[in-house]
Amino acid sequence: MVDTGTGAETGTAVDAGRRADWRAWQDSWDRQQEWYMPDREERFRVMLDMVEALVGREARVLDLACGTGSITDRLFQRFPGATSTGVDLDPALLAIAGGYFAGDSRLTLVRADLKAPDWTAKLPYDSYDAVLTATALHWLHTGPLAVLYGQLAGLVRPGGVFMNADHMTDPATPRINEAERAHRHREMDRAKAEGALDWADWWDLAAKDPVLAGPTAERFAIYGEHADGDTPSAEWHATTLIGAGFGEARAVWSSPSDSLMLALK
Repeated sequence: MVDTGTGAETGTAVDAGRRADWRAWQDSWDRQQEWYMPDREERFRVMLDMVEALVGREARVLDLACGTGSITDRLFQRFPGATSTGVDLDPALLAIAGGYFAGDSRLTLVRADLKAPDWTAKLPYDSYDAVLTATALHWLHTGPLAVLYGQLAGLVRPGGVFMNADHMTDPATPRINEAERAHRHREMDRAKAEGALDWADWWDLAAKDPVLAGPTAERFAIYGEHADGDTPSAEWHATTLIGAGFGEARAVWSSPSDSLMLALK
């Protein structure tokens, strides 16, 4: 089921002559994201390991800032009995998710702004076993992110989990941070020279697609080129999550630049 706030199901209102290849767009998004994060699948694997360990294989999941539904896609492949609510504001990425998952009753898509105080009222459920998100919340500054963490503490059931895989920079190690960043960008430059698409290239292609052109233009009217958020440390995330009402919080996976933070209600 798709509720994008427009009253129409994404991907079903497009005539056959203009229908996008949703699987190709989903795969293309994954490749573009992997250009930035070659270890992206590893963080997803650990995330789902922890879902299975803490809430089981038939979890009710909230895919927060879901984009094209990358987390939900892997969730359903590994746990066919799970259900998911995907929430995002981006009309282009939601269009891809709606087309890719068309007909799959396990997924409900909701268009909502996570900075709106009442965004949780749009969700189909009052509580979730797990709330999962990846490489999205760095679009928020720490003030709104702390507010969001408080809202999520109210959505996660007792014994449930919240996991956030994102950029988490440790300001106490500037030389390590700079060396890691320089090495990562050298590898990205090499991959781009071999034909990898970056963020701007991918969106340029989306803007030229007859189905995605409209949603892409709307998306840039909302966000601009990129939101200006923060990348606080893993320690900040853990402390803020505990303060928001979670019982335990720590990183369960990390790379030189990113961490997967798990908070247990």
